[in-house]
Amino acid sequence: MNGNLENIVTVIRYIEEHLTEKMNLDLISGAVGYSKYHLHRMFLSTVGLSIHDYVKRRQLTEAAKLLVFSDKPILEISLLAGYESQQAFTNIFRQMYKKSPNEYRMEEEFYPLQLRFELEKYMEQAFSWDDRDDMKEKICFAKEEDIPLWMDLVCLIVDGYPHLDKKEYRKVLKDCIQEKRALILKRDGLAAAVMILNYDTGCIDFFGVHPLFRKNGIAKLFLDKVMNELLPDMEISITTFREGDKADTGYRKAYQALGFAEAELLVEFGYPTQRMVLTPDQQMVPAPTGGQTDE
Repeated sequence: MNGNLENIVTVIRYIEEHLTEKMNLDLISGAVGYSKYHLHRMFLSTVGLSIHDYVKRRQLTEAAKLLVFSDKPILEISLLAGYESQQAFTNIFRQMYKKSPNEYRMEEEFYPLQLRFELEKYMEQAFSWDDRDDMKEKICFAKEEDIPLWMDLVCLIVDGYPHLDKKEYRKVLKDCIQEKRALILKRDGLAAAVMILNYDTGCIDFFGVHPLFRKNGIAKLFLDKVMNELLPDMEISITTFREGDKADTGYRKAYQALGFAEAELLVEFGYPTQRMVLTPDQQMVPAPTGGQTDE
């Protein structure tokens, strides 16, 4: 059994059981019996988020759900999300969702910042994968039977895709699979990485690497395959968070480390984003080892 993973599962279970309370690293480390410095490093390495960011994003996600699916006053929801005042809650909610709690409630459309990190199913698996040639050979077009594995990964990386509607996404994914635009890399019954391409525009419409495989250089292998085999001599693009967006957990930095350069500012689904481009002559370098290392 993966000892570190078992510890992270324990921590996440504690956090989820206390989401309506104010939490910090000292409190959580004391409750689970770990050194706060060791716990911080272990959690960040495994999940790709600090404990502070995970707690904040989970509490705001549950608050957003209450805004849409309940009649609770915003002040009460603020307190349930661990904030001491409605104003403090409103300020952070606007930073993350790009609208006030009241505006979000009026739109009546729930989407998560962060879903619960479900890692229990991976506790008996090993995540060391050093054979890059083996990884590269196993990147293939996804099939419909891969959809459950693909959606499991989507739930883990939803932090990188604001405004993601899972039900609608599943429909689009099925079409992409039929059109041979969906790539997947599988290992031990899970999706280690996935990508959706647009052959006409050269755009990567979706790209995600399993958090437990982000130190294996998988993102670069996918990009090599795209640029050398599927879209040779084309400019590749992807959209991500704008610079300074508080909701970005490290995706923008990871794309830049892979060689993507800034292009035009966009607004997608009402959310401010930026297009990033990678040309055939741009040198790709390995992504950094911390945070969202391989997205």
